[in-house]
Amino acid sequence: MSDWNGSVIGEFRANAGKVGGYFEGAPLLLLHTKGHKTGEERINPVMYLPDDDRWVVFASKGGHEHHPHWFLNLEADRSVTIEVGTDTLPVTATILHEGDERDAFYARQVERYPQFGEYEKKTAGVRTIPVVVLERAG
Repeated sequence: MSDWNGSVIGEFRANAGKVGGYFEGAPLLLLHTKGHKTGEERINPVMYLPDDDRWVVFASKGGHEHHPHWFLNLEADRSVTIEVGTDTLPVTATILHEGDERDAFYARQVERYPQFGEYEKKTAGVRTIPVVVLERAG
């Protein structure tokens, strides 16, 4: 885990899911995945879009040409855990690579956080940023 991730995770847990800095005021969750190569637990802070009783996350990686590692882990195993506020929940991921539902979620995120529009411009012609819908398991 990077020092940056570690500090965000520590602040998140110490403040019931609230952090400052880059994520200040943004809805943030901690996504627990299992490394698709190592099998080791990985935890990543990720902004989300609330959608009723679901959490929608975006594999933007800041507009990088490759998917984030957490997304590759999630592709390999869609049963994951999230921390939201003070709750820890098992969830199942549905990946949306394309289509109207994916586009509608992404547009809602861009409306709230315009930097996601910039990420999409950076990846144009290279990859479509996947949208991941997380729902309580079971």
